[in-house]
Amino acid sequence: MRNVHLRLIAVVLTLIWIAGCERESRRFRDQPEAAAPPDGVHLTSLRPGGGEPAPRGEAPFTDNAWATAEGKRLYSSFNCVGCHANGGGAIGPALMDDQWIYGAAPEQIFSTIVQGRPDGMPAFGGKIPDQQVWQIVSYVRSMSGLASADVKPSRNDDLSAGKPESRRPPQGPRQTGHR
Repeated sequence: MRNVHLRLIAVVLTLIWIAGCERESRRFRDQPEAAAPPDGVHLTSLRPGGGEPAPRGEAPFTDNAWATAEGKRLYSSFNCVGCHANGGGAIGPALMDDQWIYGAAPEQIFSTIVQGRPDGMPAFGGKIPDQQVWQIVSYVRSMSGLASADVKPSRNDDLSAGKPESRRPPQGPRQTGHR
């Protein structure tokens, strides 16, 4: 009888311990909390190195590892690698360094993807859903070390142009204003 009580107590304590473990919350079908372009994000002017700064705010997927990994998949699927290579730059500017022509804030990167930029960056507004644009924004920021280590994708599934995002040191963004 005493063994039954001890086992029951051990089972109850184990269940309490398991319920108390904190794990990352994975939201697989996550929607941004606020609609982006019409109300949530001010679309910036198209002048490099200045212009109106985008308002600062919380991007919906900043601390979401799944969304950042999904952004990595979308980055490849939408052929961002065609111009930016694997972040090292080619036709388009590098995304792995600390030089940001139009700003490194999530809202500014969102505006760049949605509006496009002169001299080559096409506008993807209306072609890519806002949720996917925010996921790409999260991934692009992770490429230069602007995401926390537990959010960055940890391995590449294809050609490797360098260290995975989780192994890159943070790069402090600098506004350059030129290509």
